[in-house]
Amino acid sequence: MGFLQHTGMKRPIHGPFWQVQKQASAKPYAVQSLLARQDIHIMSKGFCCIGLFNPKTPENVGSVLRAAGCYGVNSVFYTGVRYDRAKEFVTDTKKVHQKIPLIGIEDLQSVIPLGCTPVAVELVKGAKPLPDYTHPERAFYIFGPEDGTLDKTIRAWCTDVVYVPTIGCMNLAATVNVVLYDRLAKAHRQATG
Repeated sequence: MGFLQHTGMKRPIHGPFWQVQKQASAKPYAVQSLLARQDIHIMSKGFCCIGLFNPKTPENVGSVLRAAGCYGVNSVFYTGVRYDRAKEFVTDTKKVHQKIPLIGIEDLQSVIPLGCTPVAVELVKGAKPLPDYTHPERAFYIFGPEDGTLDKTIRAWCTDVVYVPTIGCMNLAATVNVVLYDRLAKAHRQATG
C-alpha cells in the first residue's frame, strides 16, 4: 500500500491547510499525520529529554507528557513529592507514559543524559530569550514549578538558561509546548534551508 493510500489522502499535499483538509477522506487525522510525518525525520536526528523540578500538579505532568509525545521527547524526569501524591489523577489522555519513560528521581543533575546540554528554562536576569536561542542537538530541558522558580544551584550546572518572552506568565505545560515547538521549528528551518 502506498503512503498516500495508507493516510487516506487522494493526492499529495499542495496549497493552504484548509484546502489540504478537504483532501482527507474518512480519516479525520490523516492530514495531521501526513504533515507530522514530514517532520519525524527532523525530530529523530536530535535527542531531547525534559526535567521537571517539583511539578505542582498531576495535570501539569499529564500535559507535559502529551507535549513530549507530540514533539518526540525521549524521556521525562521529575523531582519532588507533589506529583507522587496525586499521580493517579494524571491527565495523560494519550497514554504517552506507555511510550516515553516518566521517572521520579531525587536529583536532576544526576540523570543528565550522556552528551546532552542541560538547558534551564527560567525567567531570570541573564537568561537568553527563546527566539534568539540556538537549540543544541542533544538537550535536557529543565523546567521549574508553576508556583516557584528553579533553584540557583540547578541553574548553576545548566550550560544555558533561556526564557520565553511573554507579557504574563504561562503555566508549565504551555511553556514546555512553546520550547519544544521552537526547537522543532528551528530544526525544520535549518534542515530545509
